[in-house]
Amino acid sequence: MTPLWHYIQDPSPQVLADLLSFLVALVLAITVHEFAHARRAQLAGDPTPELHGRVTLNPLVHFDVIGTLMLFLAGWGWGKPVPVNHNLFRRPRHDSIMVSLWGPIANLIVATVFAVPLRFGWAGEYGSVLGWIVWLNLVLAFFNLIPIYPLDGSHILVGLLPLPQARALEVFYHRFGLLLLLVLVFSRATRYIIGPPLLALFHLLTGHFLF
Repeated sequence: MTPLWHYIQDPSPQVLADLLSFLVALVLAITVHEFAHARRAQLAGDPTPELHGRVTLNPLVHFDVIGTLMLFLAGWGWGKPVPVNHNLFRRPRHDSIMVSLWGPIANLIVATVFAVPLRFGWAGEYGSVLGWIVWLNLVLAFFNLIPIYPLDGSHILVGLLPLPQARALEVFYHRFGLLLLLVLVFSRATRYIIGPPLLALFHLLTGHFLF
């Protein structure tokens, strides 16, 4: 994604309107994603997210200061991780997978719903904000499904593997996962990993080509 400071360099009305659309879409995508994690953990029997005030659609509690700053400076960032206690889940391995899945699934649902006006030509003057909502929710869903720690995909993969392999992978993730993620992001390899399916699904949902 484009760093936010690029928009500020050209403060024309159109650019500022595009920036506002971007911010609205970003707030919605992160809030829905983190709320879905928190709600699923609560349903699994873990009161930790509720105790930390995370089972809410209030966007302020889901934003991470450093993650938001990185978004402004580098064009990518993250929300505040939802605290969970896997030991309190009724079915720890199953629930861990589902808690991780619910974030991306929630983003895919939001993208699908907001794509409807674009698909049928009902968007009108709201086309920009709707397009950003669809795009950023798809980005958040696909990016988080990459199986590299600490993304959701890593927890899903660990939950699917037999216990010996899962434990070995967890050790590897905690040693090298964050480094691998940084390499992927700064080398821009993520655009080749998730770019094609992102563009294809955006076109399928909206009927429009992004590029």
